[in-house]
Amino acid sequence: GSLDAVTGERIIDLMFELNREAGSTLILVTHDEALAGRCAMRLRLHAGRLDSIEEGALA
Repeated sequence: GSLDAVTGERIIDLMFELNREAGSTLILVTHDEALAGRCAMRLRLHAGRLDSIEEGALA
């Protein structure tokens, strides 16, 4: 479902915090470049195929 911007940001922050604390893998699917930039690794798809793999958080 859709969340307002503030609640959405809080949920994302919580997901990243739990990811760090648990040392687990977090898989996100997004079109939001800012959110993708927070991830340690990004797999980019183009036309249904793997286009690139990028490592290192951008933000």
